[in-house]
Amino acid sequence: MFGDFYFDCCVSRHLVIDFVLLSLSSLYYQDIIVNVALIWTDPYIIPFTFLSVRMIPTEDASARKREIEDKLKQEQETLSFIRESLEKSDQLTNGMVSILSSFESRLMQLENSIIPVHKQTENLQRLQENVDKTLSCLDHVISYYHVAKDTDKIIREGPAGRLNEYLVCIAKIQKAVEYFQDNNPDSPELNTVKARFEKGKELLEAEFRSLLTRYSKPVPPILILDAIGGDEDIEVQEDVTLEHLPEAVLQDIICISLWLVEYGRNQDFMNVYFQVRSSQLDRSIKGLKEHFRKNSATTAIHSPAVQAKRKETPTKKAPKRPVYIPGTIRKAQNLLKQYSQHGLDGKKGSNLTPLEGFDHDLRGVKHLSDDKHAAVAGKDDVLDVEIDSYIHCISAFVKLAQSEYVLLTEIIPEHHQKKTFDSLIQEALDNLMLEGDNIVSAARRAIMRHDYSAVLTIFPILRHLKQTKPDFDTTLQGTAASTKNKLPALITSMETIGAKALEEFADSIKNDPDKEYNMPKDGTVHELTSNAILFLQQLLDFQETAGAMLASQVLGDTYNIPLDPRESSSSASSYSSEFSRKLLSTYIYKVLGNLQLNLSNKAKVYEDPALRAVFLHNNYNYILKSLEKSELIQLVAVTHKRVESSYRELIEQEIQNYQRSWCKVTEHLTERNLPALMPGTKLKDKERQIIKDKFKGFNDGLEELCKIQKVWAVPDKEQRDAIRHAQKRVVSDAYKAFLQRCANISFTKNPEKYHRYTPEQVGDMIDKLFDTSA
Repeated sequence: MFGDFYFDCCVSRHLVIDFVLLSLSSLYYQDIIVNVALIWTDPYIIPFTFLSVRMIPTEDASARKREIEDKLKQEQETLSFIRESLEKSDQLTNGMVSILSSFESRLMQLENSIIPVHKQTENLQRLQENVDKTLSCLDHVISYYHVAKDTDKIIREGPAGRLNEYLVCIAKIQKAVEYFQDNNPDSPELNTVKARFEKGKELLEAEFRSLLTRYSKPVPPILILDAIGGDEDIEVQEDVTLEHLPEAVLQDIICISLWLVEYGRNQDFMNVYFQVRSSQLDRSIKGLKEHFRKNSATTAIHSPAVQAKRKETPTKKAPKRPVYIPGTIRKAQNLLKQYSQHGLDGKKGSNLTPLEGFDHDLRGVKHLSDDKHAAVAGKDDVLDVEIDSYIHCISAFVKLAQSEYVLLTEIIPEHHQKKTFDSLIQEALDNLMLEGDNIVSAARRAIMRHDYSAVLTIFPILRHLKQTKPDFDTTLQGTAASTKNKLPALITSMETIGAKALEEFADSIKNDPDKEYNMPKDGTVHELTSNAILFLQQLLDFQETAGAMLASQVLGDTYNIPLDPRESSSSASSYSSEFSRKLLSTYIYKVLGNLQLNLSNKAKVYEDPALRAVFLHNNYNYILKSLEKSELIQLVAVTHKRVESSYRELIEQEIQNYQRSWCKVTEHLTERNLPALMPGTKLKDKERQIIKDKFKGFNDGLEELCKIQKVWAVPDKEQRDAIRHAQKRVVSDAYKAFLQRCANISFTKNPEKYHRYTPEQVGDMIDKLFDTSA
């Protein structure tokens, strides 16, 4: 019977094996599947085995049996090997436990014998260390009692030449003072080392003053000029460094300063510093002034290194150093001063400078003597140097102050730097501001004398002050408000006096008295015109400055210029350049209007309307030519577009007024009262007399006008030729027509008596008008 046979049992290993072998011997089962689950509960007993056996009959059971027996044999051998290994492991374990127990016993014995020795040795070492420390402390304490004696020689000799060694001695003395104060305040040694410490500190302060005084020198003027921009015309330029102190000396001063701040607890050295450096700063600026007095204002002297660089490097741009050009202002000042001081007093004033196209022999103006010219020129040269000197001194102050601040930051503690710097620059700054106030006061006195040329001195200075103000404010940042406000106050003062001078000059142009003896006899350009135009031309170089002057005072109200809301600040510097330009444009137009009104009043002095017309024509033409030659015409056109056409109309009007003077000549050539002239007609005595009177009137009138107007002046050659040509055309044509009408008429036995001039001769006579040399 075939089928599956399952059983589960808990048996020993031998029973399982026997059961398997018994089952395999049966031929009725093909195979056996044994599943053994071993549960180890003891290392020497096979756990219970759970078997699941499936018996399958097979044809080759014997072969199967042998295979199983072989496997069983191998398993038995493996089991025997494992059993032997376990036995050996137990033996080794027991041996190791025995060895460890013996080692532990011996280690306990060793520890019990070593620990007492270690503790004793540790105590001895601690005692040794305490003895060494005690001896060291004793030596250290004893050294404090010998500090005064050991350092006496070095302290008495001072720190000169051995600052580091001296500071080491001072440090020893300081430590001795601290020791006695903490441990034995009643010790007499404390007083000794205190006295020695104070002596050492005093010598350090003396050395600080000595080094600073001995090595602080004024900066040479040549280096100052180079530093403020004397080399900026060189394309490749290195910054000029101002070295106030040698490097080694500077390091010693810094060391002393640090010690005095940290240990000296004394700020007196800061006062010494600013006093010494302030004196050198002031001397440097004064030396620059002296340099300008000794040398020409236009001479630029540089250091040899800079000169060598200049030879090697081509110049490609104009120098930016604030060089004041004396000639332009001097020329205006001469003329204006002569006008202001002499013209209003009834004396002839300055030489008029002819414009291009004008003759140079302007008549009717008295020339100054050569001696007076030389004296005025010499005085003006001095003034030029003073102006140039002051402008450069302002720039030098800013540059030197910046350099001083850099030096100060290395020596003075940070929290004292601003205050010390403020004190350091006061003397030099006050002197500069005082000089500026003197310039303002001199200008104010000159204005009271109606010497308006003084304002021209202020223009270059004021412009430079305003250009320098940003650097000035940056340099003085952190100083007292009173210090920072000094330059703005000077600028405001100059703007105020400048605006006053401009306004009073405009009023003086309007109110200049009409004096017959001050009028040019030949009707040439009046000195008032030339001086006024020359004054206005100087404003072109200072448009922003002059506009700011006016803006700071009038705010556009005087000239009816609407103020932009963005320009409502009370500071003149806040006004836009466009607004200032409009103010200046309106001011110039106002001066021109006042000048025109004054000239019209002055022209009334001339009894001859023709001379009056020539006078006004010359002045109007001079004004227009001057406006066109310079940029004044564009500046005035900012607010008054028709200024050029207005003057051309005035000029044309005066030409027409002049031409009317010839009507009394040409009226004799008209047909009025002239009898009917027919060839061959016999004239009555009355008719002949009429013709004779016309010839005589024309001849006498022509001769008289040519004689009178020959000495008149029309300086502008173009205008002079145009007037001659126009008048010659009118007179010659009328004369020719008159001669043709009387050609075949016999009105006299002596025709040459009345027919004195040919038309060509008349033209030649007119061509000699306004020419005394003809």
